[in-house]
Amino acid sequence: MSLAEDEKNALVKYRLERAVETMEDVRIAVGNLRWFAAANRLYYVCFYAASALLINDGYEARTHSGVKALLGLHYVSTGKIDKILNSAFGKIFNLRQTGDYDDMAEITEDDIMPLIEPAENFIKIIEKLIKN
Repeated sequence: MSLAEDEKNALVKYRLERAVETMEDVRIAVGNLRWFAAANRLYYVCFYAASALLINDGYEARTHSGVKALLGLHYVSTGKIDKILNSAFGKIFNLRQTGDYDDMAEITEDDIMPLIEPAENFIKIIEKLIKN
């Protein structure tokens, strides 16, 4: 992806705003006991934030798995993102896959609630990395 600096900055800002906005969607889904929707929205919180970071730093991922892989390679393995947060992202990724694609899957409050705080922290860490 070849973007002018102002285009890149606008896209990064947009993705971060989407991450924050999507966190609100998570809260709405949780408030309505919509666990599949919460899993999907939690994933997109992390996806939007991670893709903002990758775009900011000049990396291009062509798939959702590519976002995860580049994040691991350039940020987790270097210690810029904590392995525990990355593990939570992995759980959220798998939960979303299960919820969106597996027939007869079950997602419960117990699956979702422990992942909300890590998703919020994920956004905060990524915002700090982008500012630096």
